Amino acid sequence: MKLVEQKSNKKLQGKKGQFIEALTKALGIVTTASKISGISRQSHYRWLSDDHDYRAAVSDIDNMVLDFGESSLHTLVGENNVAATIFLLKTKGKGRGYVERSDINIGSAERIKIDIVPFDEEPED
Repeated sequence: MKLVEQKSNKKLQGKKGQFIEALTKALGIVTTASKISGISRQSHYRWLSDDHDYRAAVSDIDNMVLDFGESSLHTLVGENNVAATIFLLKTKGKGRGYVERSDINIGSAERIKIDIVPFDEEPED
């Protein structure tokens, strides 16, 4: 968290810097950051739209929040939490076959017909 605060405080001063600090403390939740800082959500979204440095600081916070979530997930997996382990494998282990469904990308605009038959029936020829 300190890295995001230090980085953003160098570039952003005044109300923008205050909001970035509050957004960091709120783990990226805008409404909470608005309440902490006393700065409106509308100001945040205007700055997000108009100021590249502000947008970059917010992106850094978003990445920090994802890192925090992934770290917590790994902790749960390390504690043998079955749900966390399944979630990790479904999201990170797709390339190794840990999926419930297959996504098929047919790089063509042509229409195709797929017949779905129960396993106990033989398809018609």
